[in-house]
Amino acid sequence: MQEHGEYYLSPERPLTDAEKKLVWKKPLSHKVSEEERRICKEIKRNWNRGEMKIANILLEGDAGSGKTQLAKALSANFGLPYTKVTCFADMDKSDIIGAILPVVSSERLEKMEHLEQTALKALYDSDGFQSTTEILMNALGITREQAALKMKQLLKLAADHSDGEAVEYRFYPSEIVRAYQKGYLLEIQEPNVIRDAAVLMALNSALELDGSINLPTEIIRRHPDFIAVITTNRSYAGSRALNEALRDRVQHSEKMDLPTKEVMIERAMAKIGYQDEKVLSILADIIIVLDQTARTNAIKGVAGMRSFFYWADAVAEGASLKESLYHKVIYKITTDSEEIGLLEEALENHGLIARLEGVPGEVKKNEKATMMQ
Repeated sequence: MQEHGEYYLSPERPLTDAEKKLVWKKPLSHKVSEEERRICKEIKRNWNRGEMKIANILLEGDAGSGKTQLAKALSANFGLPYTKVTCFADMDKSDIIGAILPVVSSERLEKMEHLEQTALKALYDSDGFQSTTEILMNALGITREQAALKMKQLLKLAADHSDGEAVEYRFYPSEIVRAYQKGYLLEIQEPNVIRDAAVLMALNSALELDGSINLPTEIIRRHPDFIAVITTNRSYAGSRALNEALRDRVQHSEKMDLPTKEVMIERAMAKIGYQDEKVLSILADIIIVLDQTARTNAIKGVAGMRSFFYWADAVAEGASLKESLYHKVIYKITTDSEEIGLLEEALENHGLIARLEGVPGEVKKNEKATMMQ
């Protein structure tokens, strides 16, 4: 990759301390991919070319193929704060733009359940830097989908406790609006699971290069630095083909597959510190064959880089190569006996089971420990 800052899109733009913390810092284990180089060059080249600007990216591939890692790497390369939104089937327009919430009086607040009190106080005390989803996730220790549902419950609860009094209302922007307005790099995970066409239309409109979002309080324009990185899994349960209008708004796409065997080994060495290249070569070959076999036989599970890393890490700690193959890789793909049989047969036919069994029984644990010191 080029020198640090070479791909910064707005080098003179001042970031707040909070925003600087959102710019991803590449770990030492990060290895620059061809996809990363290609995207950075294309975006930088076209950044000031008006209608030819590239600011909506699609990364489509299997789970564990490095989509989110790449999205974060782009944040580091461009010098933009990174944030994300994980889509879910029942998203509505308030999840896209945000929500207006009545401010309940302190007297009425005290009469509520502790959980609702905690949630509402966290929202009322917020400085507008975080989205409602992030606020509720942090305050209640819940998932994004649970936070979205809790926000809808709070809207109704707060309205019920106003009792028709003159009430102050506050607008709480969504994570999408925050990134859109402030010029962040936003990863939009799995928009293809959204069921409501109106929600997709709102998202489509926002992704126009000269787009805008109609909020209840104002109309906001797309910040010139805003970049949307859409990440989708090809074989994700419950997903459907990416909406055509959404795909049409993308200016650059990458098909994310397993990297080459050499890159797999290099990344494993950097990530977990295990240096036995011969063993890693066998593990990588097995992952590649399992990935190909699962695709060929329409097995929905995935043998990806995550499985490779966790399997190699277990082996580095002295786990049985063959036993850990099942717990770290095969059972993640499927637990169906017939499908497991197909995967085992493929490994046998490629001579990989014999190669695995030919590895000396004791894999040195200190191989990793030495590297990590």
